[in-house]
Amino acid sequence: MSVTETAPTPASDGKPSRKLGLVPLIALVVGSMIGGGVFSLPQNMAKGASPGAVIIGWLITGIGMLALAFVYQGLSTRKPALDAGPYSYARAGFGDFIGFNSAWGYWLSAWLGNVSYVVLIFGALSYFYPAFGAEGNTVQAIIGASVVLWVTHALVLLGIRQAAIINVVTTLAKLAPIALFIVLVAIAFNMPTFSIDIWGIETPDLGGIMAQVKSTMLVTLWVFIGIEGASVVSGRAAKRADIGRATIIGFILALSIYLFVSLLSFGVMTQPELAGLPAAASMANVLEQAVGPWGSIVVRIGLVISVAGAFLSWTLFAAEIPYRAAKEGMLPAVFAKENKNGSPAGALWITNIFVQIFLIVTLFANSTYLALFYIASTAILVPYVLSGAYAFKLALSGEGYAAGERRGRDMFYGALATVYGAWLVYAAGPAYLLMCAILYAVGVPIYWYARFRRGEKAFSGIEAVIGIGIVIAAGIAAYQMWTGAISAL
Repeated sequence: MSVTETAPTPASDGKPSRKLGLVPLIALVVGSMIGGGVFSLPQNMAKGASPGAVIIGWLITGIGMLALAFVYQGLSTRKPALDAGPYSYARAGFGDFIGFNSAWGYWLSAWLGNVSYVVLIFGALSYFYPAFGAEGNTVQAIIGASVVLWVTHALVLLGIRQAAIINVVTTLAKLAPIALFIVLVAIAFNMPTFSIDIWGIETPDLGGIMAQVKSTMLVTLWVFIGIEGASVVSGRAAKRADIGRATIIGFILALSIYLFVSLLSFGVMTQPELAGLPAAASMANVLEQAVGPWGSIVVRIGLVISVAGAFLSWTLFAAEIPYRAAKEGMLPAVFAKENKNGSPAGALWITNIFVQIFLIVTLFANSTYLALFYIASTAILVPYVLSGAYAFKLALSGEGYAAGERRGRDMFYGALATVYGAWLVYAAGPAYLLMCAILYAVGVPIYWYARFRRGEKAFSGIEAVIGIGIVIAAGIAAYQMWTGAISAL
């Protein structure tokens, strides 16, 4: 075992009952991927693409994400001592400072994303109680969101296993209305409607097929975030093999749902009609068209349940990653504190205090929060690239493989996942990547402080160069944002 690999941390009382089985792991993967995005897919996809281009877009995304799923499946069994997902893989493959940045970017994305989840819950509830406001950032909505935040916080403090079991329930509850949507829309599906201008030739505004496919990729860019969910909590899994199984099963289930929701909608409403729907909860409008007003109500209730489940999943991830990083000296020790139930209490408190602060920010300066959210959403893609690169590196060097064991398949998956992940970063936009440096630069002194407190050297020569580069890039990005040359909105 290398210095960058640590044995999985057992539960605080050593009881097997604290470990997570296959079903809770699948629920974490599905629950984190399927949040609010699926309910907006019909409009989001149709806005820039015809049905034919949507099919091509899902095909490309499916191949790329399947490669990433195989990467996480392979790493979970080949490197069982690395039990904190993307953070562990980045650190083992490319050093402490790169590992820290993977954890830091993942954590920022997770908790900033949680702000959007809890705000979206009350934006959806405004359909029933207008005082919450369509954007979910009125005083009443923020009070309600704060209650949800701290109830979830208390739930996770009771224990990871207990929270994961409840996540199974919310995942099943969210899948029920989505399954109902798929069945009812499939019954109402009309092939002539679907085949009208199937390639968008009669709609010049859509552009050519490649332009349409690219527009779908900008949507599919985000809906699979969370595919690494089982790997993030792998240190709490009962069986190592279940981590890979949960990742693949969760991926197949999510991809199937996304395909059905986006493509069947084109058989109920035409591309221009779908594109003209309100972006939020456009599934509700599609089902209303198919079965009447009650369909809209069912979907909106499903949206609230789905987002609440995703919020719980990401609360677990947002606490687990910094907790693991702190246990290995990459973050200050306060992040590593556990409570009597074995929950990562220190990381959880810090995370949710930040979520609470930014809930208040959305009330007074929603655009400021949105700018940070869009930037942080790109930051989470970097750990994906590093995971693929680490898998490729292992297959190339033969580390962890038996003599004579075939490595070609793993090398292919690692290379494909790396290239696909890099393409996702490019698709998100170079400007966003540059602005990510601002968030990463904030972490540099925190990393230095954590290492200093342990009496350890913070940076090697190349790491110092990378750190300086991040700070310089952050300065350039801040200046360009100040002058209006780039913007996150």
